[in-house]
Amino acid sequence: MQRPHRRPTLKLFATTLWEYASQHYDASDGSREQGSKHYAGATPSWVIWQLLQRYTREGDTVLDPMVGSGTTVDVCNDLARTPLGFDLAPSRPDIRQADARHIPLDDASVDFAFIDPPYSTHIDYSDDERCIGKLDAGGEDHGRQYYKAMEQVIAELDRVLIPRRYMALYVSDSWRKRKGKNKPKSEKAGSVLGGQFMPIGFELFVRLRKHFDPVDIIAVNRKNAKLERGNWRKAAIEQNFYLRGFNYLFIMKKP
Repeated sequence: MQRPHRRPTLKLFATTLWEYASQHYDASDGSREQGSKHYAGATPSWVIWQLLQRYTREGDTVLDPMVGSGTTVDVCNDLARTPLGFDLAPSRPDIRQADARHIPLDDASVDFAFIDPPYSTHIDYSDDERCIGKLDAGGEDHGRQYYKAMEQVIAELDRVLIPRRYMALYVSDSWRKRKGKNKPKSEKAGSVLGGQFMPIGFELFVRLRKHFDPVDIIAVNRKNAKLERGNWRKAAIEQNFYLRGFNYLFIMKKP
């Protein structure tokens, strides 16, 4: 029986549906947290662990150009990979400052790349006006500025990645309720048209295909406690929309 104070043993998953009992895993050095659980929008560290176990070897360089609180850096250190962590607003000394659209690395110099970009404007990551998290994936321009910025990021990942090596992008679609004054007169109360669905995952996958070959698409069960809250579930049913229950994990290979 698993001891209550320890998380389940993390093993390689064999299917395209991934789920784990915790945001973090117990590292080999005894630490119980990779990155910070208090960082808004933090990537589950076990997702990165799965990827590095399959697509990298000890000593490989691993790039994360939007590393946030340093989750990718910590997983790399745990698995003896060499982390290259960048962020527009570095949260600690071992993260270098850089815009993901202009990564300060040589061409074809990275063995693996991982990125967990903003999913539109839901989280305020930084006061820096260059932050992609300030660009709306919907809005009046229909997400043009957001997707243009992400196209630049994807092109940079292509530039720095070594040919025949792998990268992965972790992302979620988005939905938001329309404000009453902007709601079309033809919509009825409770209609799904009362909100705006933004298929960010599909849009970014199309852009990834311009640079990389697809390896597989993983559905990651978010296991977000908020999804079980009565008021969230009640609103989703009464207003006829869906809570985001999974993230896409697009695994790609550079030709």
